[in-house]
Amino acid sequence: AMRLESPQFQALFTPGLRAVAELFEKKNYELRIAGGAVRDLLSGMKPEDVDFATTATPAEMKEMFTSAGVRLINNKGEKHGTITARLHEQNFEITTLRIDVVTDGRHAEVEFTTDWEKDAERRDLTVNSMFLGLDGMLYDFFDGYEDLKNKKIRFVGQASERIQEDYLRILRYFRFYGRIAEKPGDHEPSTLQAIKENAKGLAGISGERIWVELKKILLGNHVNHLVRLMYELDVSQYIGLPLNGNLEEFDRVTKNVENLCPKPMTVLTSLLKTKDDILNLDLRLKISKEEKNLGLFLVKHRQDLTKAGGPEPLKPYQNFIMDSREANTNSRICELLKYQGEEALLREMERWTLPSFPVSGHDLRKMGVSSGKEIGTALQQLREEWKKSGYHMDKEELLSCLKKL
Repeated sequence: AMRLESPQFQALFTPGLRAVAELFEKKNYELRIAGGAVRDLLSGMKPEDVDFATTATPAEMKEMFTSAGVRLINNKGEKHGTITARLHEQNFEITTLRIDVVTDGRHAEVEFTTDWEKDAERRDLTVNSMFLGLDGMLYDFFDGYEDLKNKKIRFVGQASERIQEDYLRILRYFRFYGRIAEKPGDHEPSTLQAIKENAKGLAGISGERIWVELKKILLGNHVNHLVRLMYELDVSQYIGLPLNGNLEEFDRVTKNVENLCPKPMTVLTSLLKTKDDILNLDLRLKISKEEKNLGLFLVKHRQDLTKAGGPEPLKPYQNFIMDSREANTNSRICELLKYQGEEALLREMERWTLPSFPVSGHDLRKMGVSSGKEIGTALQQLREEWKKSGYHMDKEELLSCLKKL
């Protein structure tokens, strides 16, 4: 038996949680912290989200909260056993202990239980299957704490059974491996075999759900190892990755972007060779318009838009931004610099502010240039002169330049 008393655990006891705990205690329903929050607390981290599990059924919880005048919100999770209560400006998501009766690899039909071990048994990984009493007592049926201390990622029970309940668990295995495991390649052979045999099941999982997991894998540790594994275990073809991904470029770019906080799409694009690869990825994963455009931008410019020799290496990038009429070119250029591993130029680019062109059509009209076509041509010529000067020429210098053109 182990009891947790860390400051991160104590910090959870807000007025809201104390009030919730009191209601459950009064009715003799058990209430414990569940899953990921327990894993984070045991790792010494403050959990982002805290989920609770209870022996009370959804109907019992509704009755208890309603008679105490507590507001209930968002009843979408109710058929799966989740009630969300709002107390002291805080939401509490509380789920009845469950057993999966029927699963189709995506959704489960559940039946409620009061058996904590049965609920732990239907969770994906041992490190995610623990409960923590509000007195700090740890309930760990599958050695999740041992695995966490040893930085081991294992499925609860039989890997193939857990995967067949929800094929997305293959990607969750990779994600948590990248988050918790100390070194690449520390897998149980039977787990890898189960992943390979069930990889095809990912074909039935929605692109949106896959993309959520894949983004986290791309920004986690051991990403080269994990992506290679996806190819070796036939996972890649079912999640939108190109059949012959550019793994050498991927290795190079993942080194380049270390410590530069790249966007997931920046990392992923290194695996893609052509514009069509981006379009196919979008068809499968339903990536956002912004992510798609970033991928297309990187594929198009990663070779030809590079630093200049001489004293102004940033010049080609700045010129590109000045010539572009799009609002977010600046952030795309920053992602390109990360992709290319140009850390010093990236820092300089982040400090650079876009100068505004000092001459307008109105200025030219005052000088007697009247036709719209002539104004357009003159502005373009002046813009070129301004660019050559490193954007330093002011309005007067540019207009006097116009007289010579």
